[in-house]
Amino acid sequence: MDKEQTAKEILRLKEKRGTVLLVHNYQRGEIQELADFLGDSLGLAREASEVSGRMIVFCGVRFMAETAKILSPDKKVLLPREDAGCPMAQMVDVQELKKLKAQHPEALVVTYVNSTAEVKAESYVCCTSANAVKVVQNVDAEEIIFTPDRNLASYVQRFTQKKIIPWDGFCYVHDRFTKEEVVRAKKAHPDALLIVHPECPPEVIDEADEVLSTSGMVRIARESSSKKFLVGTEEGMLYRLKKENPDKTLYSAGVAKICRGMKVTRLEDLHQALLKEQHTIEIPEEIVDRARTALERMLTYV
Repeated sequence: MDKEQTAKEILRLKEKRGTVLLVHNYQRGEIQELADFLGDSLGLAREASEVSGRMIVFCGVRFMAETAKILSPDKKVLLPREDAGCPMAQMVDVQELKKLKAQHPEALVVTYVNSTAEVKAESYVCCTSANAVKVVQNVDAEEIIFTPDRNLASYVQRFTQKKIIPWDGFCYVHDRFTKEEVVRAKKAHPDALLIVHPECPPEVIDEADEVLSTSGMVRIARESSSKKFLVGTEEGMLYRLKKENPDKTLYSAGVAKICRGMKVTRLEDLHQALLKEQHTIEIPEEIVDRARTALERMLTYV
């Protein structure tokens, strides 16, 4: 089948199987076009906790599909590609996290949703890039162990007097943005608004006009009077921003950065997942129960 036929068959199977298709902003454009809900981690987590239907197919990376399963344990959750992973999520060792918690008994663990189910289960509360500042400001502790992203931890530290103990993890996509390239981009497009993701390094954030989650980028591109934007996040975000704002000009803030885990899913993978109901997410019940508590706390900070 060609792409058009495959897309039609996906929509047919989705209807037949009683499926809700959740798609992250970094997915390929042809996958985004088929979404029931297209968004960032926080928006998709909220949808996962509320969806009807028998089955969820999550086009993103594994931790996102796990989050959907944790929040909707009665539903079948499929990940179209088993190898759609997030290296940052794998940077936290559960045993080492337990040791760190023992070393800081007064601290609470705030875990970025870009993490494994096992790490979420060891956490007091989860957060996303959209609500990380609010979560840290409001948890009842003066010491915060923040996992796994050191850059997001550094960004949050700008807005609180609490002591943040960062895990030394990072997003390899956002961490590749450099101050030099965003400065060059600003010089090339002086009338453009520079918007960057808080997973970027601190020196890149210092150059930004706005620091935003991908949902925040969608909002500002729609509402801002600016007609040009430099966007510091994974290049898949540009597809959505350009589609929704045809009257505006958007560039990557430097060389376009690509997440291999996000781009591994193709139309045919989605088709096969629906056709065969394959690559089911399974998580031990004890992990689900503890991780759900941390995620449900996160959803109160919206």
